[in-house]
Amino acid sequence: MNIVCLDMEGVLTPEIWIAFSKETGIPELSRTTRDEPDYDKLMRFRIGILKEHGLGLKEIQATIRKIDPLPGAREFLDTLRKETQVVILSDTFDQFAMPLIAKLNYPTLFCNTLEVAENGEITGFKMRVQDSKLTSVRALQAMGFETIAAGDSFNDLKMIQASKAGFLFRTTEAIKKDYPQYPAFEEYDDFLKAIEAVL
Repeated sequence: MNIVCLDMEGVLTPEIWIAFSKETGIPELSRTTRDEPDYDKLMRFRIGILKEHGLGLKEIQATIRKIDPLPGAREFLDTLRKETQVVILSDTFDQFAMPLIAKLNYPTLFCNTLEVAENGEITGFKMRVQDSKLTSVRALQAMGFETIAAGDSFNDLKMIQASKAGFLFRTTEAIKKDYPQYPAFEEYDDFLKAIEAVL
């Protein structure tokens, strides 16, 4: 039995931190896992910037409420979910993701949790497990699933490499160049056909 494992930000929704960077005018917050492969380092950097500017969860959630899924993402996901099981594997946090998951018709999401003080300050983060995307794919395989994985960033590569088929979607030219063995797509129709071909 197949299960498709998809990244969320950059594949189905805009990047939350980029949107918040634009909203606040703080360019440092636009760094994502496309720029920094070390997620722990990236998050500690982000939390430091938030603290420096006196920003917390409330301000980020206000921006997230204005974000819609990428055009065509919900239709792509609805079609795919009629054909096979799908799980979203994301390094985002439930405090960020839930409004977007609602707009995507509530697909299954595995993500992480922020540590938030009573005043709304983000003080830390709790990763569900180490290397959560790869660990989740391995666990699904141990349960008898064959995984098909897709994403756009450095933190998606391990789950793509561990799966029976892997794809890149709207990734960077650098990642495409470094990983030419994985088909790369820009449009949902082409992406859907490629997934259907390996189901």
